[in-house]
Amino acid sequence: EVMLVRQFRPGPQKILLELPGGYVDPNEDPKDAASREFLEETGFTGDFEYVGTVLDDAYSTMVRHCFVAKNCKQVKDPVQSPTEQTEVVMIPLSEFRNLLRSGEMTDIEVGYLGLDYLKLL
Repeated sequence: EVMLVRQFRPGPQKILLELPGGYVDPNEDPKDAASREFLEETGFTGDFEYVGTVLDDAYSTMVRHCFVAKNCKQVKDPVQSPTEQTEVVMIPLSEFRNLLRSGEMTDIEVGYLGLDYLKLL
């Protein structure tokens, strides 16, 4: 199964299913940031493995650090804030593949990199 978060996104003005993630704070290790964001958005911890980096887009200098989380376990409820209300959703791998192809998800490259890393393509 694949863990996603369901949340409203202001750009498309709709609720989307997305991979958990967020920004790396200044002087923060990307793996620590991935773990922190994962815990905040899902309430789960896990063993994080580095997959690689990707450029955000051709007009940005932002780099995405990609990780997979294995052996996940829930340790608390997700953190909710006025700007971020998330719901954890578990979907089968086949449904995740369909979602990646649907055009109804952001950060598609991160999903494919994770699947490739896990040899699940």
